[in-house]
Amino acid sequence: MKRKDFIILFWVSLGIGIFQFLVFIEHKTIKTFVLSILISSLYTFFIGVGNGFINDYLNKKMPWIEVTRKRAITSVVAILIVNFVLVYLCNYINFVVIQKDGTLEEFLAGKYNFSNWFMINLALLISAFLHAKSFMEELKKANKKEVVEQKLIAKSANAQFESLKNQLDPHFLFNSLNVLSSLIDENPGQAQKFTASMSKIYRYVLEQKDKEMVTVEDEIEFAKIYCDLLKTRFEDSVDFEFNVRKEDMRKFVVPLSLQLLLENSIKHNFATSSKPLLIKVFSENDTLCIENNLQVREQLKESAGIGLANIVQRYSLLTKKNVFIEKSEDYFKVRLPMLNDRPTVEKVSEKNDDKAYQRAKKRVKEIKGFYGNFTSYCIIIPFLIFINLYTQNRYHWFWWPLLGWGVGVASHAFQVFGIGTSWQEKKIQEIMDKQKK
Repeated sequence: MKRKDFIILFWVSLGIGIFQFLVFIEHKTIKTFVLSILISSLYTFFIGVGNGFINDYLNKKMPWIEVTRKRAITSVVAILIVNFVLVYLCNYINFVVIQKDGTLEEFLAGKYNFSNWFMINLALLISAFLHAKSFMEELKKANKKEVVEQKLIAKSANAQFESLKNQLDPHFLFNSLNVLSSLIDENPGQAQKFTASMSKIYRYVLEQKDKEMVTVEDEIEFAKIYCDLLKTRFEDSVDFEFNVRKEDMRKFVVPLSLQLLLENSIKHNFATSSKPLLIKVFSENDTLCIENNLQVREQLKESAGIGLANIVQRYSLLTKKNVFIEKSEDYFKVRLPMLNDRPTVEKVSEKNDDKAYQRAKKRVKEIKGFYGNFTSYCIIIPFLIFINLYTQNRYHWFWWPLLGWGVGVASHAFQVFGIGTSWQEKKIQEIMDKQKK
């Protein structure tokens, strides 16, 4: 327990002692005042420190968030045993040792049974509050930790996304300069046109490099300029066809994806005037397709597939829709998902945070409902016992609500802390995981 907890217990015991002295004690003297404070401190510190120690010990050995069900069951058993022992010890010290109102034999014979039962229920109420407070504090810390983790994941995803995009600039520039250097010797006039087209293309690269998504229209316009650049180099060896529906132009794709796929088509296929390479760009359902006839170029080493991997990874950070690759003896096709809105890495993180918040909110509501039920039980049952024993000693009817309601509280506890619906969900998940394997 912390120093603050002992200060709170001191003020509570002082307040209860003064209230007891003013209301219940007839002969108000300094001696009775000190005695009242002493008895109040006895109960407050014994029960408060005992329950606080148990709570701190269980927090270290069985954290609420990690083993909720086990902790709940252990807490119920522990507070029942500890409070039963503490209350009987305090009552013995109070009535037998301090006030000398009875003997040990009378105490053990049941002379103070009503006082014992009343104090036990009161102690259970206080203990339930302490454990509920402890759980709420741990849940709050866990929620904060989860939010921090989600933010770190979002930052990591953003960093990864930027790293993926930055692969494009040197890659594109290197290939463009190689083409330009070869054209300068072969055809200086075409080299000038190539330089103008390259300027437009690189301007687009600089404009779009910081964006997660661009419109299909912008990407198509850029691809056409890039295709003109390729036509300058390959002339009749390469042909391009664009057939994208007008209604798809306002949808979104990842930037520079077409440039990478067009570049891959040129890189991995040979193209001649007699056997031209035909590259088609068209929309099909909700995908933007890039298809070329397969004329595989012989390569000294196998391609690393960095371009396609780049596109696939960037899509995976923004949407659950997949990039599809089709290959046959005659053609090679890549399908890029076209998205209706502009998702971002931050939005994906916000959705995860919102789901985590909703789960935590639902969990807190369930636990608050249980502790409300348990608190009502601890208040009302002792009151019914008092009424029953005060009005009629022979027939103890209070056992019926005590046991009936107690079974209901126990059932509620099992449902909230893992033996109800959550247990079924866990078993379903376990079966699903086994089937996946």
